[in-house]
Amino acid sequence: MISVYFNFKQTIYVYIFFFCFPETHGISFRIQISVKELLDTDVLLKLLFHLPVSYPSTLPDISVTSDQLTRAQCMDVKEKLLEQAKQHLSEPMVHDLILWVQQHLKDVIKQSATVCNEKTTLSKETEDGIWMLLLHLDHMRAKAKYVKTVEKWASHLRLTGRLMFMGKIILILLQGDRSSIKEYLILQKTSKVDVDSSGKKCKEKMMRVLCETEVESQHKRFQTFEVKEYSAPEELQKEFETAGLTALFSEFVPPLLK
Repeated sequence: MISVYFNFKQTIYVYIFFFCFPETHGISFRIQISVKELLDTDVLLKLLFHLPVSYPSTLPDISVTSDQLTRAQCMDVKEKLLEQAKQHLSEPMVHDLILWVQQHLKDVIKQSATVCNEKTTLSKETEDGIWMLLLHLDHMRAKAKYVKTVEKWASHLRLTGRLMFMGKIILILLQGDRSSIKEYLILQKTSKVDVDSSGKKCKEKMMRVLCETEVESQHKRFQTFEVKEYSAPEELQKEFETAGLTALFSEFVPPLLK
Protein backbone atom coordinates (compact mmCIF):
# COMPACT_ATOMS: atom_id res chain seq x y z
CA MET A 1 0.00 0.00 0.00
CA ILE A 2 1.27 3.49 -0.90
CA SER A 3 -0.04 6.63 0.76
CA VAL A 4 0.21 10.20 -0.53
CA TYR A 5 -0.85 13.45 1.14
CA PHE A 6 -1.10 16.91 -0.32
CA ASN A 7 -2.93 20.24 0.08
CA PHE A 8 -5.26 20.97 -2.82
CA LYS A 9 -6.21 24.59 -3.63
CA GLN A 10 -6.32 25.43 0.10
CA THR A 11 -9.91 24.25 0.40
CA ILE A 12 -9.65 20.47 0.54
CA TYR A 13 -7.12 18.04 1.93
CA VAL A 14 -6.54 14.82 0.00
CA TYR A 15 -5.11 11.57 1.30
CA ILE A 16 -4.57 8.85 -1.32
CA PHE A 17 -4.10 5.18 -0.45
CA PHE A 18 -3.26 2.79 -3.30
CA PHE A 19 -4.12 -0.92 -3.18
CA CYS A 20 -2.34 -2.82 -5.93
CA PHE A 21 -3.70 -6.05 -7.40
CA PRO A 22 -2.67 -8.19 -10.37
CA GLU A 23 -2.70 -6.38 -13.71
CA THR A 24 -5.84 -8.20 -14.80
CA HIS A 25 -7.81 -6.52 -12.01
CA GLY A 26 -6.73 -2.89 -12.50
CA ILE A 27 -5.93 -0.64 -9.54
CA SER A 28 -7.87 0.60 -6.50
CA PHE A 29 -7.16 3.66 -4.39
CA ARG A 30 -8.90 5.66 -1.67
CA ILE A 31 -9.02 9.46 -1.61
CA GLN A 32 -10.08 11.24 1.59
CA ILE A 33 -11.28 14.78 0.95
CA SER A 34 -11.94 17.24 3.74
CA VAL A 35 -14.07 19.99 2.19
CA LYS A 36 -13.53 23.17 4.20
CA GLU A 37 -16.17 25.80 4.95
CA LEU A 38 -18.88 23.96 3.08
CA LEU A 39 -21.85 23.29 5.32
CA ASP A 40 -20.63 25.40 8.27
CA THR A 41 -18.51 22.38 9.17
CA ASP A 42 -15.78 20.22 7.69
CA VAL A 43 -17.14 17.32 5.62
CA LEU A 44 -14.75 14.39 5.24
CA LEU A 45 -15.53 12.33 2.16
CA LYS A 46 -13.88 8.95 1.66
CA LEU A 47 -13.89 8.09 -2.05
CA LEU A 48 -12.80 4.63 -3.17
CA PHE A 49 -11.99 4.33 -6.87
CA HIS A 50 -11.41 1.08 -8.72
CA LEU A 51 -9.94 1.65 -12.19
CA PRO A 52 -10.32 -1.44 -14.40
CA VAL A 53 -7.57 -2.27 -16.89
CA SER A 54 -9.78 -0.81 -19.64
CA TYR A 55 -9.98 2.60 -17.88
CA PRO A 56 -10.63 5.29 -19.08
CA SER A 57 -12.62 3.59 -21.82
CA THR A 58 -14.61 1.96 -19.00
CA LEU A 59 -16.11 3.87 -16.08
CA PRO A 60 -14.47 3.38 -12.68
CA ASP A 61 -16.27 1.82 -9.73
CA ILE A 62 -16.79 4.44 -7.02
CA SER A 63 -17.68 4.06 -3.34
CA VAL A 64 -18.53 7.09 -1.15
CA THR A 65 -18.64 7.15 2.66
CA SER A 66 -18.67 9.95 5.24
CA ASP A 67 -19.29 10.21 8.97
CA GLN A 68 -20.93 13.61 8.43
CA LEU A 69 -23.41 12.43 5.77
CA THR A 70 -26.20 9.87 5.78
CA ARG A 71 -25.99 6.71 3.70
CA ALA A 72 -28.58 8.14 1.32
CA GLN A 73 -26.55 11.32 0.85
CA CYS A 74 -23.42 9.28 0.15
CA MET A 75 -25.36 7.28 -2.44
CA ASP A 76 -26.51 10.51 -4.09
CA VAL A 77 -22.95 11.83 -4.23
CA LYS A 78 -21.84 8.55 -5.81
CA GLU A 79 -24.60 8.66 -8.44
CA LYS A 80 -23.73 12.25 -9.35
CA LEU A 81 -20.04 11.35 -9.66
CA LEU A 82 -20.88 8.47 -11.99
CA GLU A 83 -23.02 10.83 -14.10
CA GLN A 84 -20.06 13.19 -14.35
CA ALA A 85 -17.73 10.30 -15.17
CA LYS A 86 -19.85 9.41 -18.21
CA GLN A 87 -19.10 12.87 -19.60
CA HIS A 88 -15.37 12.13 -19.44
CA LEU A 89 -15.44 8.63 -20.88
CA SER A 90 -12.23 7.70 -22.75
CA GLU A 91 -10.22 10.42 -21.01
CA PRO A 92 -8.59 10.63 -17.54
CA MET A 93 -11.31 11.79 -15.15
CA VAL A 94 -10.42 11.32 -11.46
CA HIS A 95 -8.98 14.83 -11.08
CA ASP A 96 -12.07 16.34 -12.75
CA LEU A 97 -14.36 14.33 -10.48
CA ILE A 98 -12.54 15.62 -7.39
CA LEU A 99 -12.92 19.20 -8.63
CA TRP A 100 -16.59 18.62 -9.35
CA VAL A 101 -17.41 17.22 -5.92
CA GLN A 102 -15.56 20.12 -4.30
CA GLN A 103 -17.73 22.62 -6.17
CA HIS A 104 -21.09 20.84 -6.05
CA LEU A 105 -21.24 18.84 -2.80
CA LYS A 106 -23.46 21.42 -1.12
CA ASP A 107 -26.00 21.32 -3.98
CA VAL A 108 -26.06 17.51 -4.01
CA ILE A 109 -26.72 17.38 -0.26
CA LYS A 110 -29.54 19.93 -0.52
CA GLN A 111 -31.14 17.99 -3.36
CA SER A 112 -30.74 14.74 -1.42
CA ALA A 113 -32.59 16.25 1.57
CA THR A 114 -35.48 17.27 -0.68
CA VAL A 115 -35.78 13.81 -2.20
CA CYS A 116 -35.58 12.25 1.26
CA ASN A 117 -38.54 14.31 2.46
CA GLU A 118 -40.58 13.24 -0.56
CA LYS A 119 -39.89 9.57 0.19
CA THR A 120 -41.38 9.71 3.67
CA THR A 121 -44.78 8.88 2.21
CA LEU A 122 -43.58 5.59 0.72
CA SER A 123 -44.58 2.31 2.33
CA LYS A 124 -42.17 0.50 4.63
CA GLU A 125 -41.84 -2.35 2.15
CA THR A 126 -40.79 0.02 -0.60
CA GLU A 127 -38.29 1.78 1.66
CA ASP A 128 -36.69 -1.44 2.80
CA GLY A 129 -35.85 -2.91 -0.60
CA ILE A 130 -33.16 -5.58 -0.94
CA TRP A 131 -30.18 -5.24 1.38
CA MET A 132 -26.72 -6.71 1.58
CA LEU A 133 -24.63 -7.65 4.62
CA LEU A 134 -20.92 -8.49 4.79
CA LEU A 135 -19.63 -10.08 8.01
CA HIS A 136 -16.17 -11.12 9.12
CA LEU A 137 -15.77 -14.02 11.56
CA ASP A 138 -12.56 -14.44 13.50
CA HIS A 139 -12.70 -18.24 13.72
CA MET A 140 -14.88 -21.36 13.82
CA ARG A 141 -13.89 -24.04 16.31
CA ALA A 142 -16.91 -26.27 15.62
CA LYS A 143 -16.84 -25.61 11.88
CA ALA A 144 -19.27 -28.30 10.70
CA LYS A 145 -21.95 -27.32 13.24
CA TYR A 146 -21.39 -23.59 12.65
CA VAL A 147 -21.72 -23.94 8.87
CA LYS A 148 -24.87 -26.03 9.20
CA THR A 149 -26.42 -23.39 11.49
CA VAL A 150 -25.62 -20.52 9.09
CA GLU A 151 -27.11 -22.49 6.18
CA LYS A 152 -30.28 -23.16 8.23
CA TRP A 153 -30.71 -19.48 9.14
CA ALA A 154 -30.15 -18.35 5.55
CA SER A 155 -32.72 -20.83 4.27
CA HIS A 156 -35.29 -19.94 6.95
CA LEU A 157 -34.93 -16.19 6.31
CA ARG A 158 -34.78 -16.63 2.51
CA LEU A 159 -31.36 -15.05 2.30
CA THR A 160 -28.93 -15.73 -0.55
CA GLY A 161 -25.18 -15.21 -0.74
CA ARG A 162 -21.95 -16.89 0.26
CA LEU A 163 -20.14 -18.27 3.31
CA MET A 164 -16.53 -17.85 2.16
CA PHE A 165 -13.35 -19.43 3.49
CA MET A 166 -9.91 -18.30 2.27
CA GLY A 167 -7.09 -19.40 4.54
CA LYS A 168 -7.90 -17.95 7.98
CA ILE A 169 -10.35 -15.44 6.53
CA ILE A 170 -14.05 -16.21 7.04
CA LEU A 171 -16.67 -13.96 5.40
CA ILE A 172 -20.46 -14.15 5.23
CA LEU A 173 -22.10 -12.20 2.40
CA LEU A 174 -25.91 -12.09 2.51
CA GLN A 175 -28.64 -10.53 0.37
CA GLY A 176 -32.35 -10.29 1.13
CA ASP A 177 -35.13 -8.26 2.71
CA ARG A 178 -33.84 -5.73 5.20
CA SER A 179 -35.99 -7.18 7.97
CA SER A 180 -34.51 -10.64 7.31
CA ILE A 181 -30.98 -9.20 7.33
CA LYS A 182 -31.62 -7.62 10.73
CA GLU A 183 -33.14 -10.84 12.06
CA TYR A 184 -30.08 -12.77 10.90
CA LEU A 185 -27.81 -10.33 12.76
CA ILE A 186 -29.80 -10.89 15.95
CA LEU A 187 -29.49 -14.67 15.59
CA GLN A 188 -25.77 -14.42 14.88
CA LYS A 189 -25.15 -12.30 17.97
CA THR A 190 -27.43 -14.04 20.46
CA SER A 191 -27.29 -17.76 19.57
CA LYS A 192 -24.70 -20.25 20.76
CA VAL A 193 -23.20 -21.08 17.38
CA ASP A 194 -19.69 -22.21 18.33
CA VAL A 195 -17.70 -23.71 21.21
CA ASP A 196 -14.99 -22.12 23.36
CA SER A 197 -11.49 -23.51 24.01
CA SER A 198 -12.94 -25.94 26.58
CA GLY A 199 -15.57 -27.26 24.16
CA LYS A 200 -18.47 -25.47 25.84
CA LYS A 201 -21.16 -23.92 23.62
CA CYS A 202 -20.74 -20.16 23.25
CA LYS A 203 -22.07 -17.12 21.41
CA GLU A 204 -20.26 -15.37 18.58
CA LYS A 205 -18.33 -12.54 20.26
CA MET A 206 -15.74 -11.69 17.60
CA MET A 207 -17.95 -11.02 14.59
CA ARG A 208 -17.52 -7.72 12.75
CA VAL A 209 -20.07 -6.07 10.46
CA LEU A 210 -17.96 -4.80 7.58
CA CYS A 211 -20.82 -3.45 5.50
CA GLU A 212 -24.62 -3.23 5.63
CA THR A 213 -26.17 -1.42 2.67
CA GLU A 214 -28.94 -1.51 0.10
CA VAL A 215 -28.29 -3.58 -3.02
CA GLU A 216 -27.59 -1.26 -5.96
CA SER A 217 -28.46 -1.65 -9.63
CA GLN A 218 -24.94 -2.76 -10.62
CA HIS A 219 -24.92 -5.53 -8.01
CA LYS A 220 -25.96 -8.97 -9.21
CA ARG A 221 -28.39 -10.92 -7.02
CA PHE A 222 -27.21 -14.25 -5.69
CA GLN A 223 -29.79 -16.92 -6.52
CA THR A 224 -28.76 -19.34 -3.76
CA PHE A 225 -26.75 -19.49 -0.54
CA GLU A 226 -23.52 -21.45 -0.97
CA VAL A 227 -20.52 -22.39 1.16
CA LYS A 228 -17.29 -21.95 -0.83
CA GLU A 229 -13.57 -22.25 -0.15
CA TYR A 230 -10.85 -20.39 -2.05
CA SER A 231 -7.16 -21.23 -2.28
CA ALA A 232 -5.93 -17.73 -3.19
CA PRO A 233 -6.99 -14.07 -2.76
CA GLU A 234 -7.47 -13.78 -6.53
CA GLU A 235 -10.20 -16.46 -6.41
CA LEU A 236 -11.98 -14.62 -3.60
CA GLN A 237 -11.68 -11.34 -5.49
CA LYS A 238 -13.16 -12.96 -8.60
CA GLU A 239 -16.23 -14.01 -6.59
CA PHE A 240 -16.84 -10.38 -5.63
CA GLU A 241 -16.18 -9.12 -9.15
CA THR A 242 -18.65 -11.59 -10.66
CA ALA A 243 -21.33 -10.19 -8.32
CA GLY A 244 -20.50 -6.59 -9.29
CA LEU A 245 -18.93 -5.98 -5.88
CA THR A 246 -15.41 -4.96 -6.88
CA ALA A 247 -15.51 -1.77 -4.80
CA LEU A 248 -16.79 -3.71 -1.78
CA PHE A 249 -13.87 -6.13 -2.04
CA SER A 250 -11.32 -3.35 -2.48
CA GLU A 251 -12.56 -1.45 0.55
CA PHE A 252 -12.93 -4.24 3.11
CA VAL A 253 -10.96 -7.35 2.13
CA PRO A 254 -7.33 -6.17 1.55
CA PRO A 255 -6.87 -5.15 5.23
CA LEU A 256 -7.83 -8.71 6.23
CA LEU A 257 -5.09 -10.15 4.00
CA LYS A 258 -2.26 -8.44 5.89
